[in-house]
Amino acid sequence: MATLLYKLGRFAFRRRHFVALIWVALLTLAGVGAANAPAAGSTSFSIPGTEAQKAFDLLEQRFPGSSADGATARVVFKAPVGEKISDTLNKATVEKTVKKLADGSEVTSVADPFKTHAVSKDGTVAYASVRYDVSGMELKDSSRDALKAAGNDAQKAGLTVEIGGDALQAGAEAGAAGEVIGLAIAAVVLVITLGSLVAAGLPLLTAIIGVGIGVSTITTLAKALDLGDTTSTLALMIGLAVGIDYALFIVSRYRGELAEGRDREEAVGRAAGTAGSAVVFAGLTVVIALAGLSVVGVPMLTKMGLAAAGTVVVAVLIALTMIPALLGYAGKRVKPAGEKRRKKTEGHAKQGKPGLGERWASFVVRRPAAVLLLGVVGLGAVALPATQLQLGLPDDGSQPTSTTQRRAYDLLSEGFGPGFNGPLVVVIDAKDSDHPKAAATTVADDIKGLKDVVTVTPATFNKAGDTATITVIPSSKPSSVQTEDLVHVIRDNGAGIKADTGAKVLVTGTTAMNIDFSQKLNDALVPYLALVVGLAFLLLIVVFRSVLVPLKAALGFLLSVLAALGAVVAVFQWGWLGSLLGVQQTGPIMSMMPIFMVGVVFGLAMDYEVFLVTRMREAYVHGETPGQAVVTGFRHSARVVGAAAVIMMSVFGGFITSSESMIKMIGFGLAIAVFFDAFIVRMAIVPAVLALLGKRAWWLPKWLDRALPNVDVEGEGLRTASDRAAGKDDEDRELVRA
Repeated sequence: MATLLYKLGRFAFRRRHFVALIWVALLTLAGVGAANAPAAGSTSFSIPGTEAQKAFDLLEQRFPGSSADGATARVVFKAPVGEKISDTLNKATVEKTVKKLADGSEVTSVADPFKTHAVSKDGTVAYASVRYDVSGMELKDSSRDALKAAGNDAQKAGLTVEIGGDALQAGAEAGAAGEVIGLAIAAVVLVITLGSLVAAGLPLLTAIIGVGIGVSTITTLAKALDLGDTTSTLALMIGLAVGIDYALFIVSRYRGELAEGRDREEAVGRAAGTAGSAVVFAGLTVVIALAGLSVVGVPMLTKMGLAAAGTVVVAVLIALTMIPALLGYAGKRVKPAGEKRRKKTEGHAKQGKPGLGERWASFVVRRPAAVLLLGVVGLGAVALPATQLQLGLPDDGSQPTSTTQRRAYDLLSEGFGPGFNGPLVVVIDAKDSDHPKAAATTVADDIKGLKDVVTVTPATFNKAGDTATITVIPSSKPSSVQTEDLVHVIRDNGAGIKADTGAKVLVTGTTAMNIDFSQKLNDALVPYLALVVGLAFLLLIVVFRSVLVPLKAALGFLLSVLAALGAVVAVFQWGWLGSLLGVQQTGPIMSMMPIFMVGVVFGLAMDYEVFLVTRMREAYVHGETPGQAVVTGFRHSARVVGAAAVIMMSVFGGFITSSESMIKMIGFGLAIAVFFDAFIVRMAIVPAVLALLGKRAWWLPKWLDRALPNVDVEGEGLRTASDRAAGKDDEDRELVRA
């Protein structure tokens, strides 16, 4: 591996014009494709294998032409204080608004609240349902403007008017200001770490090019592959973070090789062979974690994971090829590691005054048990809120109170009860029943007698008369435990009804889909962890040629991700410090958040493990004691790994300003997870465990040692002729065998 990447780095350095041209051409091609790509429609949301999805598919089959794919809007009216919505002037205003709403070219139907009994019992609130023939993402701006204008006219007439539904749906705002701040912080960290504006600019430039290629490709394929805005946003988030970090490690190693007196081409080759090897294996762990999301069985999550994994692959390839090419262009403008700093470090070493990283590593080696205990207990305490984790999917009730969607949600809850915003659709498949209508009546009567049920509508049959739907309004809000229990009770009772009538009872609707989605993700979490951690464990055994080091890496990751989940629950579910992060509404944690964060954080955690511990292993196989190897690894890598962690935290933290609750939550979760993993697990717990294990940390059964391929991550194959002439090569081989 090291020799192959060494040759690749030197080739890219010598043929810099060719390499740069290839990447610029790819960026241009992807950009042109994105600019000419057809507009993506609304992304489909399906959960194969769940009862809610089976019911939805059955409705599509038995009720042709009644697909719910079209956008919907609920225009909610509230009468002034002391008046009724049915008062003459108020009623005239509502009817006039309904007429205006029906004039739209994309409108298929508008339900008059006075004809459909959509008026609250106290007579103060009513709503008109508007249906469109296209999805919310495909809806023309003119249709949205007409919808808003109709509401504004009714408001001017004295009514309170708010609009809910997906007709006003817009793409997520990723928080451009936050991203710029995050990139600015990353730039400052790069300048401080690399000591040069030119050197600092290279990782930023290559990361932007890589993300440009990745996101543009996603945009190009969005229509064909049914990819949503969230897919490109997450690819942007992860691509920026790993792109900057991977380039940083190679540039930093290049400057170190220059400081040892090597010429620039040789230094590029060695940096690609050593740091580049670590980049390849670190990138592989991230790709495994992201691609592994496919095992969950949710198409949307699979697409998100594969798109982000593709962006990571581009980041790795750019780091291995374009960074060497750009270093060739930069020439002497990228200088060796600072002479003053090296002299200062050497002087400190002579005086017994090592740098900060060495002093910390030496302290950990002297007090490993205390550091380990403190780190584990501290992260365990932060992880405690994760025991109260509640999962769900966002609806209008999770929107900020400043939005009309949220205010419409609240008005409907006020007028019709909290469960009105989350109706359940009960589908009765009576194809095998001798008396379909009697079966439907039995189902409706059974549901009416259940706890937490407010309203049960009469059954509506299809033309064939073999399938009916019943709408059930719960007494509790959609995300409540009571509503979830009601769904399970209806399904459990359905078994008895089928035995008595031959009719099959299925529950669907947005609320039921959300419940099934959360359950499916919960069921998939353990198999997903087993697959991803297992594959990465095998990969790390090959990298470190040890059993205990990969095991320790995996256990440390579980600790950091649990702590990060605890922090997410505390902020987004409990509301702790929520005002500082712009969290206007607390509620259940996004259903896909835990499993997605597990995938991403595991990959990033293994990044730091590879970059930090490979230097420790390199020192150990070259003859240092286990304790000395830990200190040496920190001397060479801790500063760069710390800088990489700060950069990742800055990039992820920039997405906290997003208006999309999922992006905000994931941005915070990834940022805090990187902090826990890099600075507590990798910088404290890992060296403490290695110090306690001593030589046992690097134990590997002889039979396994012989079976594993030698990937040479440490660059042992790049020893110079002068080293071999001095006899160092033979000495090092003996140390490796020992």
